[in-house]
Amino acid sequence: MKDIMSNITSGIGIMDVVDILLVAFVIYKLLGFIRESRAEQLVRGLVLLVLAMWLSGLLHLYTLNWILQGAMTIGLIALVVVFQPELRRGLERVGRGKWMPKFRQIEKSEAKTIVGEFVQAIEEASATKTGVLLVFERQTSLTDICETGTVINARISKEIIGNIFYEGAPLHDGAVVVRGTKIYAAGCVLPLTEDKSLSTDLGTRHRAGIGITERSDAIVIIVSEESGIISMAKDGQIDRYLDGKSVEKELLDIYIGDQEETRLKNVKKAMDKVGGKKDV
Repeated sequence: MKDIMSNITSGIGIMDVVDILLVAFVIYKLLGFIRESRAEQLVRGLVLLVLAMWLSGLLHLYTLNWILQGAMTIGLIALVVVFQPELRRGLERVGRGKWMPKFRQIEKSEAKTIVGEFVQAIEEASATKTGVLLVFERQTSLTDICETGTVINARISKEIIGNIFYEGAPLHDGAVVVRGTKIYAAGCVLPLTEDKSLSTDLGTRHRAGIGITERSDAIVIIVSEESGIISMAKDGQIDRYLDGKSVEKELLDIYIGDQEETRLKNVKKAMDKVGGKKDV
């Protein structure tokens, strides 16, 4: 047994280990994506279909095996059509990266002022039960969403946010897209989520907020006009019953956290270049 294990391990190099780890990571991410989407039950069905096809071949059930093989071929083509939104979402996730900062470099004091305006507006909307739908654009561009509304490109203030969502205002029923340090567009139409497992308590505003986070990396703040409850949607999931502090923490992470990470990467690159020149 010792000799067998020695022969196996002696034939494994560093690149083999790296190869195995990479494949394991890809499978792990793929399984995580499947669990988050409506494809989980479909994958179970495909596994059963493959097992049935294997057993039919093993037992020499040639007609059944031929039918199952044909079903598999047609099914794979149908998958691309039926699950186009999920495939698009997965490819968008792969294409995202922190190396493309959406926000211009701003001082921490300015970021805290901007976040403070949002928090005050959200808390006031919650107290008065005013419906709010704020979409914070990050790495994925939301230009197509902005085109469904009215571009205003206004500075961020609680007064402007309050006026936009004031009941009876022309743009109050749509979403506001925040791009960097500007309220870029208002009255925008968002895609609704297709998740059938959501609570019936969630209305169109919440479903729209979840829907846009399924198709992008945006973060959405929602205030219910029925109850005043503050919610946050991110990566197709929604957290409810939030307070001002929770919202402030998340928004500060958007305006400061991403910038800090980008700054550290730039410093590291600069140091690597300096180190390279010294070696020469």
